[in-house]
Amino acid sequence: MKKFYSLFLAMMLVLGVLAGCGETKTEDNINSGQSTTEEASFPVTIKDASDQEVVIDEKPEKLVSLMPSNTEIVFALGLGDELVGVSDYDNYPAEAAEKEKVGGMEFNVEKIISLNPDVVLAHASSAHNSTEGLQQIRDAGIDVVVVNDAANFEDVYGSIDMIGQATGTTKEAEQLVADMKEKLADIKEKAATISDSNKKSVYIEVSEDPLFTTGKNTFMQEMLDTINASNVFSEEGWIQVDQEAVIAANPDVIITTYGAYAKEEPIDQISSRKGWEDITAVKEKQIVDVDSDMVTRSGPRLVEGVEAIAEAVYPDVFK
Repeated sequence: MKKFYSLFLAMMLVLGVLAGCGETKTEDNINSGQSTTEEASFPVTIKDASDQEVVIDEKPEKLVSLMPSNTEIVFALGLGDELVGVSDYDNYPAEAAEKEKVGGMEFNVEKIISLNPDVVLAHASSAHNSTEGLQQIRDAGIDVVVVNDAANFEDVYGSIDMIGQATGTTKEAEQLVADMKEKLADIKEKAATISDSNKKSVYIEVSEDPLFTTGKNTFMQEMLDTINASNVFSEEGWIQVDQEAVIAANPDVIITTYGAYAKEEPIDQISSRKGWEDITAVKEKQIVDVDSDMVTRSGPRLVEGVEAIAEAVYPDVFK
């Protein structure tokens, strides 16, 4: 009886400890909005950007990404080792360049299937041109998740959340989004100190021949709004403009995004354009080239893109 009583007390002690752990997790779950058990539990059902319900039975161990933004999100979620294939355009982080390449806009279906991934992360911007190839991958027993073509920061948060769900890293996805929001809030707080009289006008040149700029409902417009700067062009989307329109707009700052692949240094090229010498940005040497990927790729580095543009437009405030 003594042995039985001792065993009974030991069991009750263990149950008490487990109950205590359960209470701690419950408090954490209230704070995070999702339990650790729910995070890691599979199967999961995801309604992707192609409006398909994708059921992923188990946490994927091998991933293929068909878009650089997807790849950057995967690495940011700590899943670089699980990534076995990427698109030809993937260049960040450096480890992405070491992964197997599966093609560009026209991906190699056979190569993807040969890598035997559990999940392929496609993208809505190109999925409509690859319906047959994606179906072949599905027919091979591989789950395909089409990630949304993000048009703003909220959409990017949605992309991160979707990839987090598909890979069993919802907690990491939530933290990544929270970090991005916190950094943007800090930028907005600094930008709020800029008075209307000091607000600068900006022309963003994304292509030199022909001249293309950015307008409403684009990431770069949202970036300009975030830093309290005005865009000299108010049309929607990506806009082709002529030199006369830029000269007439007379921006305070000119930002280019193609320096990495231009034949001629953008700052020198713009400064030497006939008729541009009287533009305020040219006269005051306020022409800055920023990394194209950081300001156009719908992934975690978009916040760095905002910071780069902020420093270019308001160096005294943001540097």
